[in-house]
Amino acid sequence: MKRENQMDLKISKIYLSSILLLMLILPIISIVIDSRYHQDHDLIALAGKWFVFWAVGVRLLLAGVRQAAKPAFTLQEIFHIKNKESEVIVRELGFANICFGITSVLSILISEWRPAAAFVGGLYMGIAGVYHIIKKPVSPNEVIAMVSDIYIFIVLAVYLYGYFVK
Repeated sequence: MKRENQMDLKISKIYLSSILLLMLILPIISIVIDSRYHQDHDLIALAGKWFVFWAVGVRLLLAGVRQAAKPAFTLQEIFHIKNKESEVIVRELGFANICFGITSVLSILISEWRPAAAFVGGLYMGIAGVYHIIKKPVSPNEVIAMVSDIYIFIVLAVYLYGYFVK
């Protein structure tokens, strides 16, 4: 196997760790802590609050800053594109992710924003996840992105259903 192909199969441990923290561990810890202080809130509302904050807000804010500052990681490690000219596109994606992220982070303080942040963030993740499926992931890092995108889409869809059906 060529050295380049071996690098293509390498999982970024930092990327995997950040996804697990932001999309599973930190939201669950936050839900458990918050439920002890707000026993009158239902689980779906708390899940929406903390998944919007961590999985959409903090995740997209961090991803956006990284994409804007160092677009080569997304190009090379996620999509396996080695084209320097494409960095301008990833940088602009980073700006959009920063905007989604800030809105979702602020929804922790402005609860009226939470359904909109969940809708936009969940839709974004769902479309990205479906695109990964259609495109057929070419690396473990792209599989991680695909699974986490679909997972958050489902979590936020359940939150929104619970929010609007009350």
